[in-house]
Amino acid sequence: MKIIKPLTNWLETRACAPTYGGWVLAVTAICFFGAGINTMAGWLYAISGISFALLGVAAILPPRSLTGLSITRRPMRPVSAGDDLTVELEICNQTQQPVSLLQVEDILPFVLGKPVQKAIETIPSQGSYRWVYYHPTQRRGVYRWHTVELASGAPLGLFWCRRQRDCAATAIVYPTVLPLANCPLVDEMGQEESKRGDPRGRPLQTATTGLVRSLRPYRLGDPTRLIHWRTSARYGELRVRELEMVTGGQEIVIALDSASNWEKENFEQAVITAASLYFYAQQQQLEVQLWTASTDLIKGDRFVLETLAATTALEDASSVVPKSYPLIWLTQNPLSIATLGQGSRWVLWQNISSPAEQEIINRDHPGIFVQSDRLLQPQLQKTLDLL
Repeated sequence: MKIIKPLTNWLETRACAPTYGGWVLAVTAICFFGAGINTMAGWLYAISGISFALLGVAAILPPRSLTGLSITRRPMRPVSAGDDLTVELEICNQTQQPVSLLQVEDILPFVLGKPVQKAIETIPSQGSYRWVYYHPTQRRGVYRWHTVELASGAPLGLFWCRRQRDCAATAIVYPTVLPLANCPLVDEMGQEESKRGDPRGRPLQTATTGLVRSLRPYRLGDPTRLIHWRTSARYGELRVRELEMVTGGQEIVIALDSASNWEKENFEQAVITAASLYFYAQQQQLEVQLWTASTDLIKGDRFVLETLAATTALEDASSVVPKSYPLIWLTQNPLSIATLGQGSRWVLWQNISSPAEQEIINRDHPGIFVQSDRLLQPQLQKTLDLL
């Protein structure tokens, strides 16, 4: 069996291999031919000859039916973890004859899932077949694969052949973004930056009690305390005060310690945390950037999500941690917290129990301890820890 399977695969991909029915017909033809030699009966020779002819035709036609087929792939839109990828392939028949009874198999990377198969009844001459399927995703990442396999046994099904086509694919699965209702880790940092940003020394107010910038129509989810009732009565619809947020030109940096060693599940939670904090800070109208060891400072929704989709632990450090910005430092290494600059915060994925380890944490920097066995969203919304 160890020899037969590799031999069959070699025959299918380079020529064609007989199916079960093909082996049965071949053995039958040989038996009739042997009986004809012993009995010198012409009808036995005729049956064996017809059987060998059918085998010859069945061995030639399947490879010929695949030679004129080409495959193109449409670009895939990025999705978030847990959503389905939309994969679209187009198989074109460039020959003057229709192709029938075709099997197409998209060879996905094993980390994404098993290969996906599709049976196609007929592709007309000079026509094409559009194949769209939806594949579930579990984890964020950037997935690449290059091979689509065509297979056929038509028209008699006595021989089976497979041919591979290069058809590169790139699928980007973004990390999950948690819908945070509040996050003291970001909120308190924004308040500190607002106070520090007033050139006259007076603390400026935050976005919930700040200076009125303009009035806009009410949107679902706006606090009712921000409704300007007098203007709403005048226009006959609810109007909401849009308040000013001042940060004094300072920017918050979400920094992921991707150059360090991480436990796998902890790192996945850290990536989700980075994405969630980034978009929450944007909702609070704060200037925010992302830093990883391999990319330096970046901003922009698409760039941030693509970076977080591709990042891994133990990345080569091509940039240094910025010291001129207040950081939200996401790490599993408590030693790194002691080096944070003024106004920074931390999120630590480690259970610190011994007094010796507790002294490692810089007392000037509050942060959050995350336990990987508990839900992440409530932990990001809790008050800060200060040892």
